[in-house]
Parts: sequence; C-alpha cells; structure tokens
Amino acid sequence: MSLSGDVCVVTGACGFLGKRLVRLLLEEEKMSEIRLLDKEVKPQLLQTLEDCRGDTKLSAFEGDIRDGDFLRKSCRGASIVFHIASIIDVTNSVEYSEIYGVNVRGTQLLLEACIQENVSSVIYTSTIEVMGPNSKGEPIINGTEDTVYECNLKFAYSKTKKEAEERTLQVHDELLPNGGRLATCALRPMYIYGEGCRFLLGHMGDGIRNNNVLYRMSLPEALVNPVYVGNVAAAHLQAARSLKDPQKRDVVGGKFYFISDDTPHISYSDFNHIVMSPLGFSIQEKLMVPLRLFYLFCFLMEVVCMILQPFVRVAPPLSRQLLTMLNTTFSFSYQRAQRDLGYAPRFTWQDARKRTIEWLASQLPQEREKISAK
Repeated sequence: MSLSGDVCVVTGACGFLGKRLVRLLLEEEKMSEIRLLDKEVKPQLLQTLEDCRGDTKLSAFEGDIRDGDFLRKSCRGASIVFHIASIIDVTNSVEYSEIYGVNVRGTQLLLEACIQENVSSVIYTSTIEVMGPNSKGEPIINGTEDTVYECNLKFAYSKTKKEAEERTLQVHDELLPNGGRLATCALRPMYIYGEGCRFLLGHMGDGIRNNNVLYRMSLPEALVNPVYVGNVAAAHLQAARSLKDPQKRDVVGGKFYFISDDTPHISYSDFNHIVMSPLGFSIQEKLMVPLRLFYLFCFLMEVVCMILQPFVRVAPPLSRQLLTMLNTTFSFSYQRAQRDLGYAPRFTWQDARKRTIEWLASQLPQEREKISAK
C-alpha cells in the first residue's frame, strides 16, 4: 500500500532515527508533505534532503512535544504520524518529572491532537527496554511477541516508554470526529546502531582516552542482537503501509512488534570492538573486576548518590540495572514483523557494518582532536 499523496508528521525528525526515516520516505514515497517536528530544525538538514525531495513539501515545525496547541497545529491535515521523539536516558541522569513529561505526557498530548485532527495512523517508536531485562538478569533467547517474562522495570526511561507504548496501543480504533477510526501500532527495536549513533561515539571516545583500548563492560557470553538504523527506518515505513491497508489494518493495529535484523548475536562490548577494530582499537580481555564485585561497586556508588541527593543531584555513571542490561543474554526475533508488516532487512550485516565503520572513521579525527584539546 503506497503512502503517495499523504501528509505525515515525524516527531524527533532531527534525531538519529528520525533523519534516516525522513530520507527513506522521500526516496520511496511520493508524499504530499513531510513535517519535521523537533525542538529545533536546522536549515542545513533541509538542504541535505534536497537531492531526494522531489515534489514533496518539507516543513519545519519547531516546538515542545508538551505543548498541546503546537501539536494540534502540527497534526492539522496530516494522515500519518511517526512518533519517534523521546528522552533516552539509561543512567537516570534526567529528573523523573522531565522524562515523564516528554515521554508520557508528550505522547498523550500527541495522541489527543491526532484524534482531534482526524489523523488516520500513528506509529510509535518504542524500545526493547520496555521488556527488560529484569533485575534478576533472566535471559531471553530469540524471544517473540508471545514471550512471557517477569518484568520489573527500574529505569525511568524504560518505565516511561512502556507507559507511552501502552497509551498508544490503547487508543487503536478510537473514533475520530470525521467518523473514521484511528489505527496505531508500536515498534520495539533492539539497540540501534549505524551512522549518527551517539553511543558508539561515546564508546570510541572512552577508547581514545584509554590509549585505543575499548573498555569491556559486558561478558562475551551475554548475547544481544543490535539492529541497523536503516532497517529500523524500513520497519517504520512498512508499519505505515500496513496501517493504511484496509486488509492489514486490523491485523497490525493495536499491536507491538520486535524489530531486529541479521546482525550477529554478540555482547554489547564485543559489538563495539567489531565495528572499531578496523580503526585500530583493541578491547580488554576481561571485565575490569569480577562481575559480583562490579555489582558491589555500583551499589556503593548508588548509596553515595542517594546520600547526596538532598543537596545535589548526582547520577552514578554505572548502576546495577545498567550492568545487568549489559550482561544479560537478551535477543528477539523479527519473524512476526516479517509476517504481519512485510518487513525484511534492507541492509545485510556486511553492508551495515561497512557503513558504520566508514562513518566512525570519518568521525575519528575530530574525536581525537576534541579529547586532546581538553
């Protein structure tokens, strides 16, 4: 089902995934208009999209996701909304009120605006972290949407993303003022990597400071399955096409889908090494200290931060929950998305790795310069 002639809104359009999705929409669909919604939309971004814009109108909508009037204006006349914008925080460094306001309250206001303005479809970008891992570090291997798992979420990020996902799925089939029905679904990507990934840049910076040796924060046997950003963008496009298709709408609507690809199952630390070893980086053979001592160290840091909390907010750089996430086997299949959405990875692992390495290589000189200047 083509999206030709549709008007769509992409929240978080200037972010890592948002930019990739906007370009894909321009390359593959003859849409009437794409609205780039973000806190700031730099003119340079619009200029970089000129080569594939064609006859599609590109509009910048700058504002706060917590502003209901702004969201209604942004959604007026639109038929599809891709809701990607959120605060990503795995160290609990952001105040809970701030992350809740953006991730949950912002999503609720957006859904209300979509209903008021007769938007037909909403695709919500969720995360694998709404599933866990739990504090026990219980593994999942090739999980599916039917996998039962005891989940006690600790991160404010995962809690708020879970609530926002639930709210999005709950309004599926909501009656619209024009007599139509709203269709919604949610996508749960694995850890997303590729050109523009700030986490990879952060790990590379740490490696530079450590004499080109990457830190090992996860055991080699803690296997996960990262997903390439280009494939995640393709999954969003397939979800939008499916929600527009009358024959697929009721199959897909109100459901969530795990999004992965054919990237090898590997630990987070070893993944960093695979994409950075061609650039001259090695990696520590073992964890800096045994895992149990690592947990004890994290616990002590958390206690110190809690004691200081009445006077100053300090977030530990590493928490027990983050350490659990980095050291738990946690992988999921994309078969359900393949069956229902028609999703298939556009990029092979070899191509995705090559593109990621080339991008990291382009960033390496300026990263070294920034670090040496400090």
